[in-house]
Amino acid sequence: MRHLFKVLALATCALVAQPAAAAETVNLSIATGGTGGVYYPLGGGMANVFSKTIPGMTATAEVTGGSVDNMRLIGTGKPYIALTQADAAKDAVNGEGKFKGTKIPVTAMMMLYTNLMQAVTVEGTGVNTINDLKGKRVSTGSPGSATEVFAFRRLEAAGIDPRKDLKTERLGAAESANALKDKKIDAFFFVAGLPTSAVTDVAATPGMKIKFLDSSHLVPAMNKAAGNIYLADVIPKATYPGMTVDNKASAVANLLVVNANMSEQTVYNIVKAIFDKHADLVAVHKAANDIKLERQKPDASPVPWHPGAVKYFKEKGLKF
Repeated sequence: MRHLFKVLALATCALVAQPAAAAETVNLSIATGGTGGVYYPLGGGMANVFSKTIPGMTATAEVTGGSVDNMRLIGTGKPYIALTQADAAKDAVNGEGKFKGTKIPVTAMMMLYTNLMQAVTVEGTGVNTINDLKGKRVSTGSPGSATEVFAFRRLEAAGIDPRKDLKTERLGAAESANALKDKKIDAFFFVAGLPTSAVTDVAATPGMKIKFLDSSHLVPAMNKAAGNIYLADVIPKATYPGMTVDNKASAVANLLVVNANMSEQTVYNIVKAIFDKHADLVAVHKAANDIKLERQKPDASPVPWHPGAVKYFKEKGLKF
C-alpha cells in the first residue's frame, strides 16, 4: 500500500511539473501597400505590437501593390491579414470586378479608418476639375491597388473613359508624386488616410502650389454603379501646406481582413492587441485615431465578420 501511495505521489508531481501548453506559433504576414501611403507604416506598427504582445506570434509588414493584391494574398489561405478598402473586399468576396469568377473567403476583423480619394494636381497644368483631365497625363494608381479601382469608378461617374480619354500612367503614391514634380504627369489619384506622405511631399515642394479636384458630387453615380459603398467627405484645408480651401472629396471605409480559415483564437488575439495597444498605433500614424470600438457594427462591413472578432466585440458589450 505504501508503495502504491509512493507511485501515485510521484505521478502527481510529474503532472504538476509539466509546463503549460505552448502558445500557438504563428508567422504572420501583414499585407499593406506602397511605402508612400498609410497602410505600410500602420501595418508596420501592427507587426511590432503583435510580435511584442501576442505569445508565439512573429509578424512582419509586407509591401504590396495595395488592396486588390492584398485580397489575392488572403485568397492563398496562408497566414495573412490585410488592410483593404471596403470596395476591394466586397468585390473579392463576391467574385466581381478584378476578381470576376473567383470568390475569395474574406472575413472582416475590424473597421479601421476612412480612406479619402485625393485627386492631386498643381497650378500650371490647366486642370481645375475632374472633367479637365480629358487628354491629360494622369496616374490612376499602381496595378493591384484599390486606388486604380476607385479612380476608374470616379472617372466613369464623371463621364470619362479612363482607357480612352486619358494618357494613363499606373504609378504608386511616391512615384506619382515624383512624376508630378518632374512635370511628367499632370495629375494623380491616390486613396489613403490623411495626411499621406507622398502628397505632403508635393505640397511642400518649393515653387509648386498644390490643388485638389472636388468629387463629392460624383458619389451618387458611383454608388449606383458599384453599390452603396462610397461616401462624401472633406479634406480640410489645414491638411497640407499650400491648401487654401477644403476639398470636397469622395471616400471609402478601410477594413482589416483575414481568410475565414484563420483560427478564432488567433483573430481574437490580434483584435484584442490592436485595441489594448491603440496608443502605440496612433503614435505611428494619426489615422489610427479613427480605429474605435463604436465603429464596429454588424452592418458596417460589406464582408462577413470573422468569429474571433465577433467574440472580442461581444466581450466588450457590442451587439453582434
